[in-house]
Amino acid sequence: MLALACASALQAQESNKTTLESTHTGSSGSVSSSINPSNPSSASAAPEGPGLIVRNWRSATDWQAWQDSGQWRFVIAPFSLHFRYSDEHRYVWAVGIENQRSDYWIAGASFFRNSFGQPSSYVYVGKRFPSLFGQPQLFGQLSAGLMYGYRGAYQRKVPANYQGFSPGALVSLGWQFTPRVAVAAHMLGDAGMMLQLSYELN
Repeated sequence: MLALACASALQAQESNKTTLESTHTGSSGSVSSSINPSNPSSASAAPEGPGLIVRNWRSATDWQAWQDSGQWRFVIAPFSLHFRYSDEHRYVWAVGIENQRSDYWIAGASFFRNSFGQPSSYVYVGKRFPSLFGQPQLFGQLSAGLMYGYRGAYQRKVPANYQGFSPGALVSLGWQFTPRVAVAAHMLGDAGMMLQLSYELN
């Protein structure tokens, strides 16, 4: 449900962005692009932009946008919960750093101890969705990237693992308590969840 809500928020953001981009200023003033309902051919004449996936890929890989300082935050996850008990499970923790652009795209890296006591890391890009469900302090977050750390006897504990490297993804729901302090719950697939605290550095 959270993933669907974030996807809906992403589509809404893209729709608003497309609407704003369709209104531009010409040499003679402001010109608004629209479809004439009395002329059906005007709908087919309107150029179609790239799809949602393509637009977001272009935005995420806009290296010029990443040159800005953005908003830096320190993150720490002192607690995790496994949905299924195992004698092999160990205490899990994580620390990391994250940068957020003005358009809510994020990039970050974290170092953590995985469920089997192995030092691990996760580098990622993603997007934050503020004011989720109309609540100013509630936010959702999606991220995907590369994970390293599940090796040896535990390499099959995560999918598509090659010599410790595997794809990773997180779906998160959080609450912004103050402009600097927030708490988020990360869903670790069907394996468990992790509680994260974050602090804005600038």
